[in-house]
Amino acid sequence: MSKITEEVEKLVSPIVDHLELELVDIEFVKEGRDWFLRVYIDTPEGNIDIDQCALVSERLSEELDRTDPIPQNYFLEVSSPGAERPLKKETDFQNAIGQYVFIKTYESIDGMKEFEGYLLSYGPDSAEIQIRIKTRTVSVVIDKEKIAFARLAIDFSS
Repeated sequence: MSKITEEVEKLVSPIVDHLELELVDIEFVKEGRDWFLRVYIDTPEGNIDIDQCALVSERLSEELDRTDPIPQNYFLEVSSPGAERPLKKETDFQNAIGQYVFIKTYESIDGMKEFEGYLLSYGPDSAEIQIRIKTRTVSVVIDKEKIAFARLAIDFSS
């Protein structure tokens, strides 16, 4: 996490906690010539609405103006993480057990670096995912330190 996203997390966490919302992720990225500060929020039930996003945006904007932690110009976006929500925290993975997920690894496991299937388990050391390879269904155990990126996915095969 960059210094800017760490500072923004300190500012936005009390806001989302007070509103009983969940902070899913923060990104500070350059796209073309413009910088974007993206804050993804949700409800515990997964049904964030536009009014809640607008309220967090308004309150966070006031805090950002007050503390000014970002030297360059940027656009602030507060939104839902969407259907393909990233899995970053332990609780994200625990809540995703039984759901269809996409996991990308830092290194190959059985010749593959991308896995899409149902998350069977997530423990202290590894995640187990059930994937389809042609006509077979197999389980793959992935060491946690090998996970580069994970998110919920949409199962188009069912």
